[in-house]
Amino acid sequence: MATSAKSGGAAQRSQGGKTGGQKGGKADSKRAEAKPKAGAPRKGAAKGRSASKSAEKKEHPVERLAARAKGEDKELLLKLYEEMLLIRRFEEKAGQMYGMGLIGGFCHLYIGQEAVVVGVQSALEDGSDAVVTSYRDHGHMLATGMEAKGVMAELTGRRGGYSKGKGGSMHMFSRERKFFGGHGIVGAQVPIGTGVAFAMKYLEEPGLCVTYLGDGAVNQGQVYESFNMAALWKIPVIYVIENNKYGMGTSTARAAANSKELHQRGQAYGIPGRQVDGMDVLAVRQAAQEVIEHVRSGKGPYIMEMMTYRYRGHSMSDPAKYRSKEEVQRMRSEHDPIDRLRQMLLQESHAAEADLKEIDKRVKEIVTDAAEFAQNSPEPDPSELWTDIYTADQPPVAAE
Repeated sequence: MATSAKSGGAAQRSQGGKTGGQKGGKADSKRAEAKPKAGAPRKGAAKGRSASKSAEKKEHPVERLAARAKGEDKELLLKLYEEMLLIRRFEEKAGQMYGMGLIGGFCHLYIGQEAVVVGVQSALEDGSDAVVTSYRDHGHMLATGMEAKGVMAELTGRRGGYSKGKGGSMHMFSRERKFFGGHGIVGAQVPIGTGVAFAMKYLEEPGLCVTYLGDGAVNQGQVYESFNMAALWKIPVIYVIENNKYGMGTSTARAAANSKELHQRGQAYGIPGRQVDGMDVLAVRQAAQEVIEHVRSGKGPYIMEMMTYRYRGHSMSDPAKYRSKEEVQRMRSEHDPIDRLRQMLLQESHAAEADLKEIDKRVKEIVTDAAEFAQNSPEPDPSELWTDIYTADQPPVAAE
């Protein structure tokens, strides 16, 4: 009853307002139409937002991946999936072995960033190209074709490792694969990679050098000295910035000016740059193909900024309390490069569940064999202390 009375009163007030001030009411209505309230969308804005949402829906990550995959061979797609999965499972095993005390020293895992190196390396079809990277290097080693057994044995400090057990996680090399490290000092690999590429040009050798660095290294002075030299002499080097949003425990936004545009850091030197979705392996591959063509043509260096994310801490000793669990989980569930590719392969009938299970099984066996090999491989002989150093292959003589 109260509701009825209230409704009736409201109706009367509405009607009275209409008859008593009809002219004014119409004018007010026109003014209201002509001048929307503060914060209200302008005419056509709702339509624009709707179109934007529609575009976003069309641009679903898996659908974007499917569109890019149309120009790629099925075998290549499966190979990219297997290589990313191998890095993921290898790094997970390395983390387990570190927790068991089988790996000592520092250990920086690459989990979450697999699409970057796999995508770039897949575009390097010429075996004359070189690679240099930082201390987060296990994935780069595997992507360049280094065997999982040798990499894991090096992590455990065993004789079967790529540096005979003396380099550990951050200092592995393979001249055969033209992989020149693995460097523990932030940004130190940038002048080295520039130098490798300069040597190629100076000696008139084919090839270029891909130099990977993290977002935490972009403010180092030696990086800009390298940019200057590379641009001045048109050195065939590609600088790949793996922007995983955190330099150690500090957000890139707090440490780097114009942090959303790190690929523009070479503008002062005339070095072109581009930003790429580093969680989409085909976006990385296709962008890398274009950049590689640019550098091979003699036009000089190029900067690629890969927008990626690491799921673990900076190193195994980092609890990563500077970011929320929700943030990490959101990145895992919405942007994981391996899950994206897996979904696309199934959705577009590039592979069946049985095919992917077979790949999973094969990768698991490779990682298990690598872990067993690493634990069973003997430790370096003490005489190795006097090899591969800048002195005679003799122990020091004690002073009399």
